[in-house]
Order: sequence, then C-alpha cells, then structure tokens
Amino acid sequence: MGILSSIFGRRYRVAPAIVLGFTIGLTEGDAAPESAPPPPAQAQTANAGAAANPASALPAGPPPNVVIIYADDQGYHDLGCFGAPLNRTPNIDRIAAEGVRFTDFYSAYCVCSASRAALMTGCYQPRISMPGVIGPHSRTALNPDEVTIADLLKTKGYATACVGKWHLGDAPETLPTGQGFDRYFGIPYSNDMARKKGWGNDPEALDRIWREKRWDIYNNELYRDAAVIESPVNQTTLTERYAAEAVKFIEEKKDSPFFLYWANSMPHVPLFVSDDRYDPDPQQAYRLTVEHIDACVGKILDALDRTGAATNTLVVYTSDNGPWLSKKHHAGSALPLRDGKGTTWEGGMRVPCVMR
Repeated sequence: MGILSSIFGRRYRVAPAIVLGFTIGLTEGDAAPESAPPPPAQAQTANAGAAANPASALPAGPPPNVVIIYADDQGYHDLGCFGAPLNRTPNIDRIAAEGVRFTDFYSAYCVCSASRAALMTGCYQPRISMPGVIGPHSRTALNPDEVTIADLLKTKGYATACVGKWHLGDAPETLPTGQGFDRYFGIPYSNDMARKKGWGNDPEALDRIWREKRWDIYNNELYRDAAVIESPVNQTTLTERYAAEAVKFIEEKKDSPFFLYWANSMPHVPLFVSDDRYDPDPQQAYRLTVEHIDACVGKILDALDRTGAATNTLVVYTSDNGPWLSKKHHAGSALPLRDGKGTTWEGGMRVPCVMR
C-alpha cells in the first residue's frame, strides 16, 4: 500500500478496492491453489520483498502515475500467466513477470456494476445502492456525491481519464465526467444491452453474430465526455480505439501525474475483434478477443516505456468478475475454481490480477 500512501498521505479515505487487493494479495497471494501454475520467478521475488519491507515500495520523487486495466467477464484461467493453455497473452504476462501475480485476488462482487462501483469508491456495493447490474437509462446509478478514486487523485493534482465501459449510470451527472474524470471515451453500459428485438443472447445467436459481424444489432452509444458521438458504435473497432485514446492520454500527460482507468468492454459477449484479427469460426472468438485485448495492453505498456513514465507508474490488470459460463465457447474459464459470473462461488469472484 506504500505507493497509495505516497499519493493520499497516511489519512486517506476508506481504501479503494485496489488497496484491498494489495492487502489480500500480499497476505494470501503466495498460497496458490494446488493446480495453479507457479508465479514467475520475478513476481515471487517482488511479492516476498514487498511483504517483508512495505516501506521499500514507497517511490521517491514525483507522485506515481496509476493505470488500472479492467477486463469484463474475464476468468481466472484466461491468461498465460494463470495457466491458459491456448490464449497467448505476452503483454499481460510481462506485467506479472516484472511485478506481482496475485493468486487470491477477489472482485467486490460477481457482476459488473456492483464491482465497478466498489472499485471506484472503496465501499461495499450495497452501501452505495449498487447491489447488482444496471441497464440503459436506469434510475439507479453511482451517486455523484460519492468520492471516487478519480475525485481523490484530482485533489492531488492528477489528470484523470476513463476509457471504455463505465456502467455506473448514463445521465450526464453520473457519467465519468461527473465522477472525477477530466475526460471520458467509451460506452456507458454493457455491450450486449440495447439489443434489437428478434436477436437472442444465447450461444447459438452469438455464433451467428460473430460469423456475420452483426455489431449493428446493438444500439450502443459511444460517448466523448458527456456527448454521444456515434450510435450505434461499430464494436469491431472499439478495442483499438480504446487503446489509441489511452496512448494519446499518456503522451499528453507524461510530464504530470495521471490516472488512467482503461475498462475494456470485452471479453463480455458479444465478442468482436478488428478485421485483421478475425476468424469466422465462433470457436476461436474468445481466444482471439483475449489476444486482441493483450495486444492493446502492449500498446499502453509501450507508451509508458516510450514516454519514460513506466518507472513511475503503477499498472494493474484485473477483471470485474468471473466468466459468463452459460455462453459456452463465447466465455472464458475459471478453472480450477467452481462456477463463474453471477455466483458467489470462487469462479464468480476470484479473478486474475497482476500489478507492476
């Protein structure tokens, strides 16, 4: 928790979920499940060193930047560094190799809006009236009076940006720009919402949507700040555009402390990738989507390296909850854990997490 102490001081408000993650990971993370792969050697060393000497994590010099990369519905067994046999994730694996792999990291809840509200505020989700999932134009939203990580960091002179899925309200005052973020680029709710009538969300329908690239059946609105700039948004372009926005923000703010919350709307169904990564076989959809996300994580890491910000930036990669197993091959894996999204079994709330 040293890096966050250096940002907020010793008397910061109830710890954001990222701090809870540090606490859980450093006290329990060394005890991996029997069938989980061992952490990379570098990650083991970093974990042991941080636990033995928390003060050594305190950075010297300017305030550290913070980048939180938040996947949607990604399972415990979906990344190479967590034992995925087919998904190639060299960039996320690099974060683990150069930092810490948390094997006992838990999201706040088993569905997205609740987990995101907890991440942003550090509060248990029922205490802030966000017990589950909200939809478009819902009367339930994250109250603008709640203090978010972005609100706190702005008081310390940070530039703040939210890129990707928000899912905490789509009224102007409940969008990210009303919750402490200087800028926002993304969709305000899950990418399967606002679906046109006549289309299902079962695996067979998702097969057809993948084969035909039918992003047009979802009336998803793409926002820049508080204005809709594209509707419906072409979801095959989103992951790349999210990456471009993140890189632009890092390059613009490299000389001042910044907080980037990069919350990809994938690999939540429906799955889409850019045309250059597309394979019409629906059985390949999830693997290709995860690998596309990883490639864009690589672009963010490259931007940090190129600007010289990497040595003073905390990078976190994790997921809001476990995989949506009823979607079959359109979902990930929580092995060796039980069940997945929507349940409070381990597979629904214990998620991959790496930090550097």
